[in-house]
Amino acid sequence: MSFNDVINSEKPVLVDFSAEWCGPCKMMAPVLKDIAHKYEGKISVLKVDVDKNEAAARDYSIVSVPTLIIFKKGQILWRQSGALPLNALESVVEKYL
Repeated sequence: MSFNDVINSEKPVLVDFSAEWCGPCKMMAPVLKDIAHKYEGKISVLKVDVDKNEAAARDYSIVSVPTLIIFKKGQILWRQSGALPLNALESVVEKYL
């Protein structure tokens, strides 16, 4: 399944644009794992390494990592750069379910 197939889903998709060398990205990993577990079946969580997927990073003008974007049916519903604590990200996710 391609990236475009995933973000065009009826179900919301939280995409984490990140990089291996990024400290805040590493801090987000357990938060995203918790989100994926808590909202299993309601939202998909996808990690995209900007160094390995330069085209996707360019297409969405990713200039800093982590950048989190929620897509639904190919449309961007929400976007933010920087790490977020679990409770803040849960509040955002709840709005788009």
